[in-house]
Amino acid sequence: MKKLLVLLSLTLLFANIISAQTTTVWIVRHAEKDKSNPQDTNPNLSDEGRVRAGDLATYLKKVKFDVAFATPTKRTHQTLDSLVVPKVIDYKDIKSLVDSIKTNYTGKTIIVAGHSNTVLEIIEALGGKKPKEELTDDDYDYIFELAVKEDKAKVKMEQFGRPHHL
Repeated sequence: MKKLLVLLSLTLLFANIISAQTTTVWIVRHAEKDKSNPQDTNPNLSDEGRVRAGDLATYLKKVKFDVAFATPTKRTHQTLDSLVVPKVIDYKDIKSLVDSIKTNYTGKTIIVAGHSNTVLEIIEALGGKKPKEELTDDDYDYIFELAVKEDKAKVKMEQFGRPHHL
């Protein structure tokens, strides 16, 4: 009986430690896409986008990522190509992305590549406040760092690479 109580106490302690861990989530919009063919629904990055992807890698060179998430598009994957990441996982919707992060990656360091219409929604779904009202089609240089603990997130917004508003 005493061993069972000790085991139960250790299990509860371990569960509390895990639930209290902070998960670091970096969120970035994909870099500039090739707009030369308006009919192309899954374009590659443009030359400018490839430069920005390199700028992203330079900006994050000291960060050690455990996993990356990207939508199943060429541009989100290509944005992450220059990073050293052990695994890139496709996500299709924000709910499944957030569920996966909270279930499988508590206490880890993650990067997510999204789109102008999803980045701020992902921040909110992880418990953070939107640091900007919206991301426009021209906003490629913002990066968001979230410290996620349970259902709350502290959000820092930075810019990297060449400023998009010249």
